Amino acid sequence: MLRRTALFGNKTRITFALPAHHPDGVVSVVGDFNGWSPGLHELRVRRNGTRTVSVILPQGTHRFRYLATGGVWFDDESADHVDHDGSLLHL
Repeated sequence: MLRRTALFGNKTRITFALPAHHPDGVVSVVGDFNGWSPGLHELRVRRNGTRTVSVILPQGTHRFRYLATGGVWFDDESADHVDHDGSLLHL
């Protein structure tokens, strides 16, 4: 699930959230905004079992995917669009 919060200066805080039942181990959101580098935006487990991380992004279109331990890639069905290259956000 994605939550968007408008900020000043044409920026948006995107909170990437996964339900508790997603894969065990480490999960990172990787995308064009962080050079597709795992570990830079690692989702943290919250008290209710969900995992979240927030990233501030400029206006535009951004592509991303999730990467879990063991090299497991998956997309976010709540993204604006999902295609063979991953998930898309339009800000």
